[in-house]
Parts: sequence; C-alpha cells; structure tokens
Amino acid sequence: MTTPEIYAGLAEIFREVFDDPSIVLSPETSAKNIAGWDSFAHLQLIVAVESRFGIKFRTSEIGDLSNVGDLVSLIEARA
Repeated sequence: MTTPEIYAGLAEIFREVFDDPSIVLSPETSAKNIAGWDSFAHLQLIVAVESRFGIKFRTSEIGDLSNVGDLVSLIEARA
C-alpha cells in the first residue's frame, strides 16, 4: 500500500467520523485542526483505521500519535 493510498483511506474515515466531506488531510493535521476531534472521536478513528487497514495498534502506539503523519507512518510500518 502506498502513502497516497493510505491518505485516501484515512480521508474517507475522517470525513465519515466527523461528517464533513470537506476534510483534507496533511501530515500536520491534528486534533487542533478538526472541530469535534475529542477523545471519543479519537477512539472511533482508531477503530475505523484498524478495521479499514486490517491492523491492530498497541495502546502505547496510539498514545504516541500527535498528528496524521504519525498515524500514516504507523500504518506503513504495520502494512
């Protein structure tokens, strides 16, 4: 899976979780940039990402994520 494919998949997930079709992701995108990205939404994102990409994250990995770029790197390492 390529990096652009990961970003495309993540964009679909983010748009669905936040019910906002205008969301565009960059490596720097974080909770500060998206309205409604709270702890509950974060859990929804993680579950959706795990399901979509067929991977399972460790709790410590999830805690280390600070932006979408970190999430992409983690997906790449697991895919």
